[in-house]
Amino acid sequence: MGGQILNTKNGAGKPRGVVFRGSFPRFNGTNMLERLRGKRVIIVGDSINGNQWESLVCLLYSTISSSRGHIDMNIHDKIFRAKEYNCSVEFYWSPFLVQLEGNEENGGRILRLDKLSDWEKKCRGADIMVFNTGHWWHNGGRLKRWDLFQYKGKVVEEMEVQSAFGMAMRTWARWIDRNVDKTSTKVFFRSFSPVHYGKQRCYNQTQPIKDESYVEKSPNPIVEVVERTIRRMRTPVRYLNITKLSQYRKDGHTTLNTIRQKKLPKAMKQRQPMSHDDCSHWCLPGVPDTWNRLLFASMVMDNSSDNS
Repeated sequence: MGGQILNTKNGAGKPRGVVFRGSFPRFNGTNMLERLRGKRVIIVGDSINGNQWESLVCLLYSTISSSRGHIDMNIHDKIFRAKEYNCSVEFYWSPFLVQLEGNEENGGRILRLDKLSDWEKKCRGADIMVFNTGHWWHNGGRLKRWDLFQYKGKVVEEMEVQSAFGMAMRTWARWIDRNVDKTSTKVFFRSFSPVHYGKQRCYNQTQPIKDESYVEKSPNPIVEVVERTIRRMRTPVRYLNITKLSQYRKDGHTTLNTIRQKKLPKAMKQRQPMSHDDCSHWCLPGVPDTWNRLLFASMVMDNSSDNS
């Protein structure tokens, strides 16, 4: 049940894979803080990336005294600062990576496929960048967050989600290629985090899936677009492939234990628990800690390569 870090190479056409199967370096918060001394880590994406930010901050915060760390938070942005190390770990919420804006004329919501949201202004000069997107692109019906797409001045109501997603990913990729100094900044893209609904629903589960042949159907078109986009970029992007290792952990979700679920009436949760369980986000400590172990392993691996 190993994870993968795929490191794309300029012009090679294929990613170079580094696979860790239980033997990657043990996470060391003090070691990681030393590696981050004087640096900025930014994590951009949906609330699952927020989950990863929370995990990383807990792992790092546990190695320093409470007076040596500080957290600033608002509704969408979260910043952890380790004062002694002069470093920060920052989360910027942007579930599409591109801009979702309201239309004042008709009250509709337009997803601007050629315009990034304001995270790009906050992230210039960062030393490590971790991105994700995907979950919100699959929401349909009442959960769909857009009414129209806009690309290069043209507004359309109907477009295949895969095509729209590809345009958004190319917008992201162009910004990375034009604005990131690949000699000083490492860019990661985290793969799709699996959900556990349907037959493998997470409610009341206390054991992981133990059949190693189990493969949950993931949104393959979205995954393919991400991997194709990364392969074509000039800037090396490390693909943090956490999908398969996380698919087994149907027992690791927050279910009814999130702030939102706890606000629901007790009788409602008792009567229809599986109508309200959260099988997308993860408990902490838990699965996102492993994602961050892979992130740390990549930092160690890169440093070893630089010194060899």
